[in-house]
Amino acid sequence: MDILYLLIPLSLALVFVIAALFWWSLRSGQYEDLEGPGHRILMDDDQTDIRRNRSAIDPDQGAAGDK
Repeated sequence: MDILYLLIPLSLALVFVIAALFWWSLRSGQYEDLEGPGHRILMDDDQTDIRRNRSAIDPDQGAAGDK
């Protein structure tokens, strides 16, 4: 029973710390753009990969393709 005198204040302190961290994350804009990272994964970066592969295979062809 004496342990409750320790555990209850510790749990209340932990709740306040978690609430403060959550409030900080809301105020700093952590949840502003929830869909952007998902769309960035799907964006196609093939053009830069093609140029990079061409210049690695044939430096002259890569230079001509960049112009």
